[in-house]
This record gives sequence, structure tokens and C-alpha cells, in this order.
Amino acid sequence: MDSEELNNRSSQHHHHHHHHHRRRWLKWVWILVGLVVVVALFFAGMAWRNVRVATNNMYSPSGVVKSRNLNKLLDAKKPINVLLLGTDTGALGRSYKGRTDTIMMMSINPKTQKTTIVSIPRDMEVTLPDYSSESPSKLNAAYTYGGVKETIKTIKEYYNVPIDGYVLVNMGGLEKAINQIGGVTVTSPLTFSYCGYTFEKGKTYTMKGAQALAFSRMRHEDPNGDYGRQERQRLVIAALLKKAASYKAILNQSFLNSIADETQTDFTFNNMMNIALHYRGAGKTVTSDHAQGESQMISGESFEVVSATERQRVSNEIRANLGLKQLTVKTESN
Repeated sequence: MDSEELNNRSSQHHHHHHHHHRRRWLKWVWILVGLVVVVALFFAGMAWRNVRVATNNMYSPSGVVKSRNLNKLLDAKKPINVLLLGTDTGALGRSYKGRTDTIMMMSINPKTQKTTIVSIPRDMEVTLPDYSSESPSKLNAAYTYGGVKETIKTIKEYYNVPIDGYVLVNMGGLEKAINQIGGVTVTSPLTFSYCGYTFEKGKTYTMKGAQALAFSRMRHEDPNGDYGRQERQRLVIAALLKKAASYKAILNQSFLNSIADETQTDFTFNNMMNIALHYRGAGKTVTSDHAQGESQMISGESFEVVSATERQRVSNEIRANLGLKQLTVKTESN
């Protein structure tokens, strides 16, 4: 065997050996990649499961027979009307329910990309459908007597609009939610100080939870009383919507975990997924309004009496944003 042949053999053997090494190295790379993918999927699955657990903790059906099917509405990307309720008396798991200090209807239209938030006076004079012996009553007492179910029934009766779902948040939950998304940006409509915070009219603030709560709680110094407070609450809710109306925020595990204990809703995990994916554009344009009442003393108690004309105006506004035709609201005699 001459030296040239020896060199060729040696070169072939070296090449083959190198190729074998490379194949083994590639095999390990793929095993590693596979492991990383499996681990990533495992953690994603865990996060997914935890998100499901958080949303399941919040889930609480209202017990009301709905006039429309929420799942069908969401699948068809149709406008929906949501009742927002805020309570301010400790955790939701307490034995004493308290009253709903904040009552708002939020109609969301993904096609026109418009959201309308309308506040309803908590002291609105009503006859409770299932507790007529306790009437006349204030609207916020509906929750005390019959929970979310009675609140929804009363609002539907007086405003003739569908309520497709509800969200009940204890104010502590609102504070946590605002902190989780890094604060909300709001312009103050008036100058006042409350709970150690000072706000100036026309000045824009980026507020963390405690400051936003102080901003939305003050009532007695506001020249518009509870209506002024409602306006500030709507500003905070609208700012929170703008910030949270992203797929990332709605299904953020720490966001959901932080508010799960202080939030109740009849939206399922799949409903939330649907809203996160298809409705967030409606957070771009938020219109704010309120039902205006007139203060009256009835049997020695102060009520806000909202006329049939005003209720009709609010009903028309919400139904228009839902793409529904107008219907007549109930008058006291019918």
C-alpha cells in the first residue's frame, strides 16, 4: 500500500468519525429542544390551569333567566350589555352582604368599537320585584335583600334593557386590579383633597390603586354629590378598561389571582377568552353617561327619583349601542 492510499484511508476514517460526532451532537440538540418544548408546554399548561382555577373561583351564576344567550352572542361577536357592581364593605365572602355603592351598565359593541358606561343612582327609588313589602326601596338595597339576582331583575324592569352578564367587584379588588396593570391615567374634573391625596381640576394623574380609590370615593365635598362621585368612578373604570382591554392583561395569572377573591361574575373562562380576543377594540372609544334623578323625601327618607322620561332616554342609548330597537320603559302606573 503506497503512502497516497494510506493518506486517503486516514482522511476517510477521520471524515466518517467527524460525521458520526456531528450526528450525535445534533441528536443531543434535538433532545434538548424537545425537553425545552415539553417544559415550556408544561408551564404553559400549569399557567392555563391556574388561570382556569382563578376564573372558576370568580364564577357565580346570577340565577336570573336571561333573555339572550351570552355564549351565542359572543360567538357571533354581537354587542353585549354588562352590569358592573361595586361594593365597599369588606371581602365578598363575608356573611353581611352590604349594599352596592356603584351600579353601572356597560354596553360593548365590537363592530362599532364603542363602549357606553351609564351610572345608575344607588339611591334610586324602586319597588323591588320580589320584595314589594320592603318597598319603596333604594336600588342598592336590592343586593342586600336578593343579591345580584334581585339587582338585575330590578334594573331590567326599570330600564327595559337586556343584562347579558355581570361583574361584582369589592373595592379592594379594584385597587389590586389597578396596581396589577401599573396604574390608570385620569384627568380630575375638580379640585379636592381626600384620604391624604390632593387632586387639581384639569390635571392628569397616573394613579396607583389607593390613589385611584381615594379619587373615586369622595362624595361630600363634590358640588354634584353622588353624581360627581359616579362621574369619577366612570373615569377610573374607563381608564382601567383601556389599560386592561388586552389579551395579555385579561388572562394574566397574577392579575386574575389578585382579584379572584374579591370578584364575582357569571362570565366563564371561555367567555373571558372570547372577550379578550374579539372585544378589546371596543375599549378605544368609551362614552360616559348617568341616569339623572331628583332628590325627594319619601316617608322621611331621601331618595333619587328617576323619571320615566330619563329612564327611557338611558334605555334608548343603551339599546342603540346594542343595535336593538327602542322599547318603552315602565311608568309607575303600569
